[in-house]
Amino acid sequence: MTAGLITAVVLAVSLDASTLDKIARGSQADRQGAVSALAEAGDAAAVPVLRATLEGRLYAGPEGPVLIDDGGRLRDALTGAPAASRDDLEKVSLSAPDRAERLEAARSLQQAPDPDVLPAVEGALTKEKDKEVREVLLTTQAMLALSASEPARRIAAAQQLRRVPGSTSKRLLAQRLAVESDPAVLAALKDATGSVEASLKRAEMVGLLFSGLSLGSVLLLAALGLAVTFGLMGVINMAHGELLMIGAYATWLVQTLFRRQWPGHFGWYLAVAVPASFLAAAAVGALLELTVVRKLYGRPLETLLATFGASLLLMQAVRSAFGAQNVEVANPDWMSGGITVLAGLVLPFNRIAILLFGSLVLLLVWILLSRTRLGLWVRAVTQNRQRAA
Repeated sequence: MTAGLITAVVLAVSLDASTLDKIARGSQADRQGAVSALAEAGDAAAVPVLRATLEGRLYAGPEGPVLIDDGGRLRDALTGAPAASRDDLEKVSLSAPDRAERLEAARSLQQAPDPDVLPAVEGALTKEKDKEVREVLLTTQAMLALSASEPARRIAAAQQLRRVPGSTSKRLLAQRLAVESDPAVLAALKDATGSVEASLKRAEMVGLLFSGLSLGSVLLLAALGLAVTFGLMGVINMAHGELLMIGAYATWLVQTLFRRQWPGHFGWYLAVAVPASFLAAAAVGALLELTVVRKLYGRPLETLLATFGASLLLMQAVRSAFGAQNVEVANPDWMSGGITVLAGLVLPFNRIAILLFGSLVLLLVWILLSRTRLGLWVRAVTQNRQRAA
């Protein structure tokens, strides 16, 4: 399979001498980029060149025009004029020896299936040995075969798409369903469409559940500190959210420092940012307790009003220091992407990391409260403050 095979389906940027030269004589990356550019723009004149490239009929020498082998006769790829054979011609190859490139090529082809490239996909299937790439190619073949003239092939294509539910499969099945007239194929299409829709709904429900859990883990961390503070001190801290804000801005500052000073180690900034954010929030919390809360023990209403005022001061201080616009905390490279667990459902690595981190903190707090002497004191104070004193 070629890395350009993917892009040969959707057409694009106008074909000119510069683009053609990149395809014929550029590096592998230049060739793939040029074909991708053609695939995004939509110029019909590029179709013969893309098909010739895909089918191994494009030839070029160190210089001169790029030629297409049209049934044993050579012609200029740009003008279409007949051309004479030369000894220095070599076949233009877009082959992708790397498995990841072939896999990406097959997946990209699914985004805009074109029946004209079905023979090329079938040819790639005969050569492909990798199991995952073959599975993607089989799905691509099914997408292209939905428009086949033989009813049996269309039924087989519908059954194959049923096994790989996704928004693209659903769209293609619906499009074919609108124009299909054969009763047997219609039944297969309806059955496949129903199965795909049911799978997508299941994936949506799992995705919502996962998003709820990841968001809930963040709220759990916030509520945990608030509950411990109220249980131990009897203080309703209206500035608790602002303490979380301080930790978030500390993370952003560490991120900015790594970008400027150690850009090559940016992926490790979280190892510094996490303890820094905890320490920054703890320092501001301790300052708040020493200057405001300590003087108001036993007066919960006044403490509530005082911490509310402190929260306004902290918000304004942050606005003055960093501006009113939100700042972005970027994911390190290892937290980009996600895991595909169901068709149509990708769990982002950053959400998984949030969920794991929240669970880890909850576990550590449970160990602290139930397995240490400090935890025994904390539980004693929350249950009976006077006796514990």
